[in-house]
Parts: sequence; C-alpha cells; structure tokens
Amino acid sequence: MTEAARVLALLAERGQTLAVAESLTGGLVAAELTGVPGASAAFRGSVTAYATALKHELLGVDGKLLAERGAVDPEVASQMAAGVRARLGADWGIATTGVAGPDPQDGQPVGTVYVAVAGPDGETARTAVPTGAVAGAPTGKVVPLRLNGDRGEIRRESVRIVLALLREELSGNVRAQDTEQNGGN
Repeated sequence: MTEAARVLALLAERGQTLAVAESLTGGLVAAELTGVPGASAAFRGSVTAYATALKHELLGVDGKLLAERGAVDPEVASQMAAGVRARLGADWGIATTGVAGPDPQDGQPVGTVYVAVAGPDGETARTAVPTGAVAGAPTGKVVPLRLNGDRGEIRRESVRIVLALLREELSGNVRAQDTEQNGGN
C-alpha cells in the first residue's frame, strides 16, 4: 500500500477530508493522492501556488511575511496548509514549499524544504517555533528538511515526507482519541 493510500484510508476511517497546497512539488502531491482509486471520498482538491504572489492571493499567506522572508520559510508553509484547509473546506491541510533547484531561492540553498500539516480544531502542534513566529499560534506542524539530489529527487522526497507526516499525525490522533474514549492508558 502506498503512503497516499494509507493516508486516504485513515481519512476515510475518520470521515475526514484533505486539501493540499503545493509550491515546489507543482501538483505531485495531488497526483499521488488522485492516483489512488476512491480518493474522492477524502480528497477535496489542491492549489498549486507556484508564484509567490499566489500564496498570498489564493492561500491567504501574510503578504508582509512573504515580502520579509520570501516563500521558502516555515511560517509560510504553515500558513499555506492552514489556508488551503480553510479555503477548500477540508478537515486537514498539507503544504510544501522550498527550493528544488537548480538555483538557490530567497537566500535558501537547493534542498531547503518545509512541509506542513494543519488539522481540525488545532489538533496538531508546532514542533518548533521559527524565529519571528508567535509561540502557541494554532498554525499546525512544520518540518524543516535539507534534501539532497537533483530537482526531481528533491520534489519526490518532499511528496513522500509530507504524506508520511500527515499519516503520523492521523495515526497519532487516532491513538489519542482511542485513549481518550477508553478512559486513559
């Protein structure tokens, strides 16, 4: 079973939906998900906001943040995931932003990638608060990556990791809900 199939099965079990915001992956996450038969039961859609301005216009990423830090930033990834979740009416949002190469972007080297997950009602928590971000802001989980390889390899690995991150969040939340429903341990 592929990572996309696992994610979609977990979402279907929960009766929840997913939306995707992509930059460097250019639609590869959505293609991976829609390659699974029955994906429409949980997958709402995606926004490929490749141009920086579209991250603001379509996904609601803070324009000042984009101007100050550029598109390759953990808070941008977080806002992309939250924005696509809200705009497409999904329970979960995931996002990818980064530098696939061949040249650096926004002062970031090739292989710098941020993947993010935003869940319903603040179910996910930030693992680290980036410089300039507000601690405790309910914006989801962001994972920084430093990937090696050529452009295609960086993009494919970004897809694999963002789907694995979502699966971990869904699996963790299923365990937490089960523990809660069964009175603890």
